[in-house]
Amino acid sequence: MKLLITTGIFHPESGGPATYLYHLLPHLQASGFDVQVLTYGDLDEGDTHNYPYPVTRIPRSAMPLRLFNYYSAAARLMRWADMMYTHSALLPLPPTRKPQVIKIVGDQAWERAVNRKWIPQSTDIDHFQVRRTRHPLVRYLKRTRRRAVVRASGVIVPGDYLKKMVNRWGASASRIQVIYNALPEDHTSPLSRAEARARLGLHAERPIVLCVARLTPWKGVDDFILAMRDVPDMHLIVAGDGEFRGALEQFAVDIDVAERVSFLGRVPREQVAQYMKAADYVGLYSGYEGLPHVLLESLRAGTPIIASNKGGNPEVVQHEVNGLLVKWDDVEALSAALQIAFQPDKRDELAANTHIGIERFDYDRMVNDTATVLKYFGTL
Repeated sequence: MKLLITTGIFHPESGGPATYLYHLLPHLQASGFDVQVLTYGDLDEGDTHNYPYPVTRIPRSAMPLRLFNYYSAAARLMRWADMMYTHSALLPLPPTRKPQVIKIVGDQAWERAVNRKWIPQSTDIDHFQVRRTRHPLVRYLKRTRRRAVVRASGVIVPGDYLKKMVNRWGASASRIQVIYNALPEDHTSPLSRAEARARLGLHAERPIVLCVARLTPWKGVDDFILAMRDVPDMHLIVAGDGEFRGALEQFAVDIDVAERVSFLGRVPREQVAQYMKAADYVGLYSGYEGLPHVLLESLRAGTPIIASNKGGNPEVVQHEVNGLLVKWDDVEALSAALQIAFQPDKRDELAANTHIGIERFDYDRMVNDTATVLKYFGTL
């Protein structure tokens, strides 16, 4: 079966869809799919001949030229394909009668509206789903992602939270398949916590919380910075970059905790695994998540989690079992959770249970289930 992958980002770029597809596609080829990829990206980002399938990259030129170029390339490649596997509800794709499966890992309409300040940055994603807006571009984005999932033959989501969201957009529940995210086996550092701290030059005994995130307003890193004032010995390590970094660094200075916050910027994946081993906890106090890979990586590393109770986080974190779930948008609750987290023996108690439930996120199962769903909808 000829399968066209349409996506906004692809290897070697960072980001969930890029990493997911890079690891998944060889398995789909082994399952009998003939694969081609269409993505945005500069032509010199990677040598496409290194991939065992063709990759067409559309340069990120000015709008609307790049939309036109993507649309034109998609029209050409769709004539070749038997079906499509699409990784964004907002890609400029021609209408088609061929089978199409779309994977939804979040609400790009909400993300784009927040990033471009068409709505307040404090807008709750769950309220966004039901609240009407007068902004014409936001209304357009909502209509576009609704149309994409309604027209698709099938929809894959990584968790029940997103299944409910996509169902609300208009896709029937019978066409939405939950396939949990999973990690290939090579995402774990073999180091102990003490060895990882020594290698990274970190204090052997200092309480450490690690945040791994793209630095956007909804990731909640500012809430960790504010809450840590009540935990005097705690050190916060932030791995990641983004447009919000400068504001976060200044905020740490303003509230006099800058000496206890380290901003690492973008960190290689192998080193992120070492920091996860070194940390007491991985923190993710976000207001918006589908089913985050960072939580799976943390549990795989044996490091418990402090996370908000929003989005797909509760599908990974079991409160008082492998981590702590904290009411979202409540800095006092987060501060209290940090104080509980660093009580004597609490970290060891939670770390001992990080294996519980992790079997749901098996990589081979994810691959097999994805291939099965694609073949099912591709032959309807």
